[in-house]
Order: sequence, then C-alpha cells, then structure tokens
Amino acid sequence: MLIRYFIYGLLGWNIEVIWTGLGSLLSGNPNLMGHTSLWMFFIYGLAAFVLEPIHNRIAPWRWYLRGLVWTALIFAIEFVAGMLLQLLGIQAWHYTGVFSVLGVIRLDYAPAWFVVGLLFERVHNTLLKYGVGTRRHT
Repeated sequence: MLIRYFIYGLLGWNIEVIWTGLGSLLSGNPNLMGHTSLWMFFIYGLAAFVLEPIHNRIAPWRWYLRGLVWTALIFAIEFVAGMLLQLLGIQAWHYTGVFSVLGVIRLDYAPAWFVVGLLFERVHNTLLKYGVGTRRHT
C-alpha cells in the first residue's frame, strides 16, 4: 500500500504541475511555469487508502456513473483537505472566481475531476496487474 501511496503522490504532483503549467500558457505566459505544494503529495497519496477501495466496489458500474462518483469524491476530498489545512494555518491552494467555493474547490473543475477519476482507475488496474505494492510483488 505504501508503494502505491508514493506512486499516487508522485503522479498527482506531476499532473498538477502540468495542469498549472498549461494554465500559465492560457494566461499568456509562454514560460509554462507549473507549480504545486509539498502538501499535495500527501493528499494525492491518499488515493491508495480512499479511492482504491471505492474503485473495487464500483468497478462494474457504467463508466459515466463511476466518473460522477469520482467527481463528487474528489471534490469532497479537496474540500475537506483544504479546510483542514486552513485550520492549521496552511493555504496550499486558493481558488478565486465565480465557481470557487470558500477558495478550496472550483466547481468548473468538474469535467477535469471526472477524467482524472477515470484515469485513476486505469492506473490502479495497471498497478494491480503488475502486483505493485502487493505482497506478491514485494
């Protein structure tokens, strides 16, 4: 499990840096500067303990229903994590704009979370296929 925690943490970091780098390009900055917070590693790593068990239960569902579950769950995790960090005086991210909710989630990210959730399933299935992080592998 800890190996997969580490993998999800690293994947999340990379996706976030790519996402913010592309966002900078869309904002007119050709430098493609991406960024993240070290705190995000720990949050993304939680997929091993939170998302994997849910994936095991909803795997037979139709893809669009699973995508909706992932969207709602990722929003919930992002909201709770953001609020907990703020309680600790940490602001690892802050969203603004009309679709922002308390600065910790952006409702217009729903399509992105839908896709990320379905991509997570592929990563999870691949890790299981090769026994990564299982007793069989170690």
